[in-house]
Amino acid sequence: MIDFGPVHRREASIQDLAAGLDRNDLARLTNEMCDLQLTSIVEAFDADVVMVPEDSEASDKYAARPEDVGLSWTLGHVVVHTTASSEESAALALVLARGLAVEGRSRYEVPWESARTIAFLRHRIEESRGMRLAMLAAWPDEPHVDNFYAPYEGRPPMNAVGRFLGGLAHDDSHLQQMRKIVGQARQAAPAPG
Repeated sequence: MIDFGPVHRREASIQDLAAGLDRNDLARLTNEMCDLQLTSIVEAFDADVVMVPEDSEASDKYAARPEDVGLSWTLGHVVVHTTASSEESAALALVLARGLAVEGRSRYEVPWESARTIAFLRHRIEESRGMRLAMLAAWPDEPHVDNFYAPYEGRPPMNAVGRFLGGLAHDDSHLQQMRKIVGQARQAAPAPG
């Protein structure tokens, strides 16, 4: 897996990390990330999916409801959030690869409250893997890698490779959170059986 540390520390841009990567690299990295996500929840049980963890850093400035700004995210919430973000990045990367301008967002997030079982989370990760790989497969043989856009004000422009990679960087930023939640769950309630 790529070391996204320089991006998280703001020492490099996503586009810097994207240099030299192609669609095949992105497919390999997608598979690696989904495998890491599945590994991070391998010890989780249904009760762990809905357990509200201790999270002193909980802060979601983009929360739809004011009462959710400081909400500690459940494991289910984290998984549906990360998969939705990577799918959006893959969809926007496809638009860029086809030589089109990105207009608006392309995001759908499964309601986190519906994520109640470990089977649901495993399925969600696998479904997301399939969707992302399918969007990569839809790229033209010669993608328009000279087509750039800035996703947010103040962010450097990125092309299709950078936009797709941004979703994986976002996944990476939540891996430790997923492991921490599972660890808290194991301490609070040892494995059933």
